[in-house]
Amino acid sequence: MTHRRQLFVHAGAAAFGGLLASGAARAAAHTSASLDLAQSGSSTLQALHRQLERVSRRRDFKSVPMILTDRADWDDEALRLLRAYTGGPKQIWDNTDVKSPWLNLMRNALNAQIWSWGHPDFLAVSATHGTAHLALYDDYLWNKYKFAGLIGAKAPGNTYLDTPAAASVAASDFENPAGAFSPADNSVTVLQRRGVVFLACHNAIWEFSGALIAKGNNPDKLGHEQLAAELTNHLIPGAVLTPGVVATIPELQSAGYHYIK
Repeated sequence: MTHRRQLFVHAGAAAFGGLLASGAARAAAHTSASLDLAQSGSSTLQALHRQLERVSRRRDFKSVPMILTDRADWDDEALRLLRAYTGGPKQIWDNTDVKSPWLNLMRNALNAQIWSWGHPDFLAVSATHGTAHLALYDDYLWNKYKFAGLIGAKAPGNTYLDTPAAASVAASDFENPAGAFSPADNSVTVLQRRGVVFLACHNAIWEFSGALIAKGNNPDKLGHEQLAAELTNHLIPGAVLTPGVVATIPELQSAGYHYIK
């Protein structure tokens, strides 16, 4: 298990003990990896991520309703920053299948935009729902609710957060076929380090929590609103919670994001 994933495990264990109810936990809940794999000339992209790290994101819910009506119940400030981003181009990826090549496709887009077209401030945003949304939960939930079994994965934890060895290759060696920008380095964590933003979906959380209850996969016998709150509280660092990804896509399209499925 990598150091990065160990951090997620410890965060999950702490949450189980009640840490998420504290102000310190709320501040830590949205801290993501630094943009150490961003390229020179990406000052606008890096400024965006510094802003994203500073804005408030709530992760201490006790219950959440089916339809969110209060902007305080999603990451409204972060979404406003994404809408206002002045760099670009900007691309919104409609990602639904965790076993599809979604991470590889975003990596390819980054590479061509940055080096082929010369846009170091290119911003890729993952509108994540469907089974792809499982990649945005920490190891604590993966172990508690046996998510790996739902998708036929062999490892018990969230391997989409692993940091492959390829990530340690010098960022200056961008043509290395086994380096940090190669197919050997596809992961949520590494893409975050390159500036990709992963949107989480409240509707996906609500529907999935209902499915867990229906299947009897609910060890704490939580109600629907409480289980949805637990899933929300265990989104990975850096994820931006939306009131619903499908409804958020047109909001970003109206701000100049190019849609791709």
